[in-house]
Amino acid sequence: MSSLLSSSFEDSSPISSYSNNLKKVIKKKKSNLSKLKENEQHYQTNSDSGTESSSTNNNLIKRYKKPSFKLKTLVLDLDETLIHSTSRMASRKHDHMVEVLIDKHICMYYVYKRPHVDYFLQKVSEWYKVVIFTASMAEYADPVIDWLDKSKTLISSRYFRQSCTLMRGVFLKDLTVIDQDLSNVCLIDNSSASFSLQMDNAIPIESWLSDKNDVALLDLLPFLEALRFCHDVRSILSLRV
Repeated sequence: MSSLLSSSFEDSSPISSYSNNLKKVIKKKKSNLSKLKENEQHYQTNSDSGTESSSTNNNLIKRYKKPSFKLKTLVLDLDETLIHSTSRMASRKHDHMVEVLIDKHICMYYVYKRPHVDYFLQKVSEWYKVVIFTASMAEYADPVIDWLDKSKTLISSRYFRQSCTLMRGVFLKDLTVIDQDLSNVCLIDNSSASFSLQMDNAIPIESWLSDKNDVALLDLLPFLEALRFCHDVRSILSLRV
């Protein structure tokens, strides 16, 4: 594949290792919400009957105030995570074509969407600020991202190879380029080398090339829906078995 694209094809382990910790987070969240509802009902009943003082009711409100969560940033890799592309015409029909000018010559790339990527982007954009961070060059990646986000409502910003850190011939993704507060940032990437600078912010995903039955993006959605309620994503993502 051309040097314009990210060169990594490394498979990473799926997120199943987080399942037990995720269940604990969800259970605690449900428990807190249940207590909140009970005390709100208790407060309403006593308020209507006039059996409790105003100060007591105010204390209940303060004590069981619904927690607020800062909008977190979900950083997504592009090649082999959301899509796969090749400069060679394949037997299967491509989803999109991108023309890239290289040294005054036009190169054609044939792009394929990972199964369920459209639905995935729609859902995570409702929960997170979505950012694309790719080791590919902007000349290639920009039109691909435009194609994925035709409405220009799903992806907040994009970072390319020039934003990566080159170390021993490998392009690393330093998430502090996006946000200095790493408690609110997580990265989904198929290459463990890409997130080696901040392992505790990473969500590995298997590389995708052509499997039409792939459901890796769908499998991530329940996890991501719960993760957004954590005060620090690293408290969950660092707990690898």
